[in-house]
Amino acid sequence: MKTRSILALLLVFCLALGLGACAKGAQPASTQQPASTKAPEAPAETAAPTEAPAETAAPTEAPAEPAAPETVSFTDDAGRTLELPAKLERIAVTGPMSQIVVFSLAPELLVGVANAWDPGAEGYFDPRYYSLPVLGQLYGGKGELNLEVLLAAGPQAVLDVGEAKKSVAEDLDGLTAQTGIPFLHIDASTGTMAEAYRRLGGLLGLEERAEELASYCEETWARAEAIMAAVGEDRARILYLLGEEGLNVIAAGSYHGEVVDLIGDNLAVLDEPSSKGTGNETDMEQILLWDPDFIIFANGSVADRVGDDPVWQQLRAVREGRYAEAPFGPFNWMGFPPSVQRYLGILWSLKLLYPEQADYDLRAEVERYFELFYHCSLTDEQYGAIVK
Repeated sequence: MKTRSILALLLVFCLALGLGACAKGAQPASTQQPASTKAPEAPAETAAPTEAPAETAAPTEAPAEPAAPETVSFTDDAGRTLELPAKLERIAVTGPMSQIVVFSLAPELLVGVANAWDPGAEGYFDPRYYSLPVLGQLYGGKGELNLEVLLAAGPQAVLDVGEAKKSVAEDLDGLTAQTGIPFLHIDASTGTMAEAYRRLGGLLGLEERAEELASYCEETWARAEAIMAAVGEDRARILYLLGEEGLNVIAAGSYHGEVVDLIGDNLAVLDEPSSKGTGNETDMEQILLWDPDFIIFANGSVADRVGDDPVWQQLRAVREGRYAEAPFGPFNWMGFPPSVQRYLGILWSLKLLYPEQADYDLRAEVERYFELFYHCSLTDEQYGAIVK
């Protein structure tokens, strides 16, 4: 009995020791981390920045372009500075010389013409230009500038191209104030026509077209000077006569005498050269004293009658058949108006007077001019009628 009690005590003691060892290696339930619990995330401030894909980046707006100016300042060749619309789309002119120059550069901008086109021009020009209102002209001629018609045509500017009259600044200032339309003057002579085209090209935004016409003028003038240099002392002694009786003369040194002065020795040296297209009045006695080598008659003058006239037969040039009538089509090639068509007069007269030195094809040169300045192709019939 006593032995059983001792064995029972030993068994209880061993069980107590085993339970203590198991308890020592176990973790408290409160400190165990459940398997489903995630590790804490890194603080936001330490996270690497994430870049947006290139295709999703917000587009960068281009800087806004400055608005185009509505007006620009322009200083004309009379020294006057005026404010003009930045884009000129409607132009009027003060006279026939301006009309021919602007028509050659930008016919589509014309809102009217100074003078009605000659009926002979109808076969060359687009018919739409014949319906333009006639505005009249500021200088010369028999008409006057019709301000009522001008205002009704609605030009943005009015161009005066050619010789500067002494009163041009005062005249154009007055018209600008009276109408509210800028009147501008551009200097132009036969020798400076290239620069006039460049000025107009810049004003109208037609630089490329203007340069084409300017280059033609420069080339033709340089060719004429080279021919005359080759002619040297053998320059022809010439007169350019006009009027119903052929007794008016274009004087040396006058604005209208530029071509005659270029192509020969202009014998009509006068104290007071006329600035008018009708030239200076003279008489047969004076013409006989000049006794030219060659005479050019204006179209519509007496060229077709002098060969049978005993008074004109007193001149060597007439007796020997050394005279000609200036070509006309669609304007007088020697002038009147003294506009850019005078380049045709230069080419024609040099070929007539100095055929050896002027070794170009006149027909080809005339065709080129008509395409450039009149915007048309010249037919065989038209060319034959002009130079007959």
